[in-house]
Amino acid sequence: MKTRILYISSLMAVSLFAASCKKDITERNQVFEALAPANPDSTAGAWTPILTGSSTFTLALPDAKGTPNYTADLNEIKSYQKNLTSEQKDIIKYWSAGSVLRWNEILRELVAKHNLPPYQNDDGTYPFPSAANPLAYPLFPFSNPPYAARAYAYVSAAQYDALVQTFKFKYTSGYRREAPYANDANVQALVPKSKLPSYPSEDAAVAGATAQMMILLFPGDLDYIQKKVAEEKLYRLMAGANTRSDWDAGENLGKQVANVFLARARADKANLAAGAKDDWTKLETDAKAAGNTPWISLELPHRPPMLPLFPKVTPILMPAADVVAIRPAAPFKEGSAEYQKDMDEVMAMSKNYDRDHERIVAFWADGVGTATPPGHWNSIAAEEFVKHNWSEVRWARNMALLNMAEMDAAIVCWDTKYFYFNPRPTQMVAGIKTLTGIPNFPSYISGHATFSGAAATVLGYLVPERATEFMTMANEAGMSRLYGAIHYRNDCTVGLATGVKVGTYAVNRAKTDGAN
Repeated sequence: MKTRILYISSLMAVSLFAASCKKDITERNQVFEALAPANPDSTAGAWTPILTGSSTFTLALPDAKGTPNYTADLNEIKSYQKNLTSEQKDIIKYWSAGSVLRWNEILRELVAKHNLPPYQNDDGTYPFPSAANPLAYPLFPFSNPPYAARAYAYVSAAQYDALVQTFKFKYTSGYRREAPYANDANVQALVPKSKLPSYPSEDAAVAGATAQMMILLFPGDLDYIQKKVAEEKLYRLMAGANTRSDWDAGENLGKQVANVFLARARADKANLAAGAKDDWTKLETDAKAAGNTPWISLELPHRPPMLPLFPKVTPILMPAADVVAIRPAAPFKEGSAEYQKDMDEVMAMSKNYDRDHERIVAFWADGVGTATPPGHWNSIAAEEFVKHNWSEVRWARNMALLNMAEMDAAIVCWDTKYFYFNPRPTQMVAGIKTLTGIPNFPSYISGHATFSGAAATVLGYLVPERATEFMTMANEAGMSRLYGAIHYRNDCTVGLATGVKVGTYAVNRAKTDGAN
């Protein structure tokens, strides 16, 4: 089997001015074999959905074989297959790798496109992206790590629920219609044949749910998102895998499922995460009152802190109260022996970089213009999942578990960061040379370490034979921030341990969702 060559963004030397400019979507279109799962997971309709367990959805019954409408659908497929162009064959090859896989790639591309901090105004203030006017500068959104983690979670979770609901209909009496190639000998199967009923289309359900979520998250990219939906629809028809009515039913169902997730996303308080000047001032005042040095932005002019109210966002896996319950203990106190030991280590790292540390820092940098640390772990997951020949619905379930953990990791990490408001080593000692950019938010705990601990915990459960490897990678990701001299060791080790705790919520869900 061909496996994907993992694309990892290298350390980018991007000036702040360049970062403020428009960035286009870069499609990488890695080559994979067509998805042909060993186990189609035909019982997935009984798996536990994330948000739609009590929802009721409606779907028209399919036209019966031999009816004029169904005959017209079959004839449409045959007209496409009569003279496929090379471009159309490429579309089939691209999408046949799997809907969840391809939409995950597209989402990473959108995140990378929008992961650009706005440049300052002439008066030294900074503009904020506006969802109400997404095409005005600065473009909405600024898909920084917390925003990206939330985006990955909502898209993946909606895809999973859409497929669970799709499988329920597939095996409901009256809906069990076979694929076009099974109903007409003149329809070619240009993708591996499936024994799953084709109505409603699983690809269409994924596309319908995904597009609705992406349009909320990246409203300025509506045309691009709709173009990809139309392309996937054309693929299913040209490949003989679905009729137009199969697709339309699946897309309709996916949109119904998305509406449940859209309602949650609009009410989860993420729109308030940027806070206001009074919020930033209070954080500084509280830190001083506790006898600590408050974090300050090292950019000139000082940039407002990144999403200080993101801790108020409603978690998707854990109860909101648990965000505070698993908040780690305070960082080492300035002047303590533990603090000085960590600071001395950062200073030593700053003065004596070695090639291996430089490689690790570059590999895990995930800064401006990249898919962010959660996106990096999505790349790692996709690289791994391709090897297992899983069904579309299992892909969706596993990506949802990963990304829900990443969203909650962002909330827990940002809660810790802004509760303690701890300065970075580069604020405390002038002249520290770093190997990577200094993020515009407090030091304790490391976001990279927290995201990575959560991801490795989930992936280790899903692929137990590689659990140790994934955790070693997570530790390396966290330590890369020490090697780059932008975090203390304690930020990294505590962040990793906290991420593991968050990942355990996803593992506990996986153990009871019926997929095993």
